[in-house]
Amino acid sequence: MAVTAALAGLSFLIIGESHMLYKFPDFLHQDLYAQGAAHVHTIGACGASAGDWIKPRTVDCGAEKKDKEPTKAYGPTMRTQPIRQLLDADKPDVIVVIIGDTMGSYANELFPKAWAWQSITSLTKAIAASKTTCVWVGPAWGQPGGKYDKKNDRVERAVQFLSRNVAPCTYVNSLDFAKPGQWRTFDGQHFKDEGYEAWSKAIVGAIGALPSIRQLEQRKK
Repeated sequence: MAVTAALAGLSFLIIGESHMLYKFPDFLHQDLYAQGAAHVHTIGACGASAGDWIKPRTVDCGAEKKDKEPTKAYGPTMRTQPIRQLLDADKPDVIVVIIGDTMGSYANELFPKAWAWQSITSLTKAIAASKTTCVWVGPAWGQPGGKYDKKNDRVERAVQFLSRNVAPCTYVNSLDFAKPGQWRTFDGQHFKDEGYEAWSKAIVGAIGALPSIRQLEQRKK
């Protein structure tokens, strides 16, 4: 009941990666509405890092879902949108950033800290300037190998960096939601439906328990 109260009447803007091409947005919208959300808008861009929501670029694919409408898939002409433009249009109570795998540099022996810091902070500064409550959801465990070479130690490496650098967004650690390899993938990184369903429920539960979200709900009353 507490989680339901915490999300009652709140509107959400969610930006993410290629995970949004699959059933993930459907589960997120379903779970947020079940906990009382008023509006949900999800948009994902394949391969887009945090900085690509500041300086738009064309990506190979993407997807968008508004409220209870069907998810729309986009082809290689899709462009990311400036975060301030999205925030001004939606005026959400909460922005949820689900960006991690595109920042992980899993195939590289060294993590590109300078690039990652610049990309992340450019986005968080823009969000902070809008005074929108922000939640940043980090990557979940994948399965080692596969197309993206998502090794467990390199996922942990990315998570450590993200968790220390996304403030003032509140970081949600997806590694706490399942054991390594528990959620099956079809390419080492993208989950089968049951994985996205479990990830969505865990994310929404974690968001509902955040003090910043509870404070928002109190102000909405």
